[in-house]
Amino acid sequence: MEIARDWQDYELLDAGGGEKLERWGKYVLRRPDPQAAWPKSGAADWDRAAAVYHRSSTGGGSWSFPGRLPESWQVGWRELRFRVKPMGFKHTGLFPEQAVNWAFMMERIAGEREPEVLNLFAYTGGATAALAAAGARVVHVDAAKGIVGAAKENLALSGLAQRPVRFLVDDAKKFVAREIRRGRKYRGIVMDPPTYGRGPSGEVWRIEDELYGLLASCTEILEDPLFVVINGYTTGLSPTVLVNLLKVTVGERFGGRAAADEIGLPLSSRNLVLPCGVTARWTHA
Repeated sequence: MEIARDWQDYELLDAGGGEKLERWGKYVLRRPDPQAAWPKSGAADWDRAAAVYHRSSTGGGSWSFPGRLPESWQVGWRELRFRVKPMGFKHTGLFPEQAVNWAFMMERIAGEREPEVLNLFAYTGGATAALAAAGARVVHVDAAKGIVGAAKENLALSGLAQRPVRFLVDDAKKFVAREIRRGRKYRGIVMDPPTYGRGPSGEVWRIEDELYGLLASCTEILEDPLFVVINGYTTGLSPTVLVNLLKVTVGERFGGRAAADEIGLPLSSRNLVLPCGVTARWTHA
């Protein structure tokens, strides 16, 4: 398992009983997490949370605010800054475990001369900011206009507004198809595909039907590639499936190797790690 580290402003205080207790900067949040199947620790003060997300028996849920909490605030990882806030579906606008992928990609492009990297299903731009900070030219694609706006703000908060980053509100499949026709090439691709979703014009995405085709198309826009990264947090597909997909697409065209591993966050209250999904990666060597 790869464990996310180097956080100044995030700490997983405890997890158990189907919940997690987290410190985001100065503020403590309490959110559901089905992976926390063990009991809570007696060492953590679960009642100190300023915001608590409650699941609904009919699906979804809502936040309550037993403490004082601003509408939004900033947290930092290494030199990067991000704005977070309580959002729908228990989210905060950032997935701290993804720092393992940010660090991996930053290391891969170190010493390269402004490699072009494509970020698909790019959400609020954690990977975009990390890549830009490491010297990449980045194309950031997400179907949600508001989310792309948040990604632009995060880039600016990190002092990277002048870096060569293109932000696009678009459907991932259609964008890649247009890039093939335009002859555009990238040296790296990172994606965070949902299990199910809709594009800006109502395009339907089902991962079991669409991911292979998207990866096959992505091979057409890669040139002298450094990496392809798939975040498997919501995919519902096993690590082996993701590795096989990388092997039969990117691997068959460029060689290299594909591997997958769990990613997680360490608990500060005891010697445990909360699993937070899978990362699958193809690398040239």
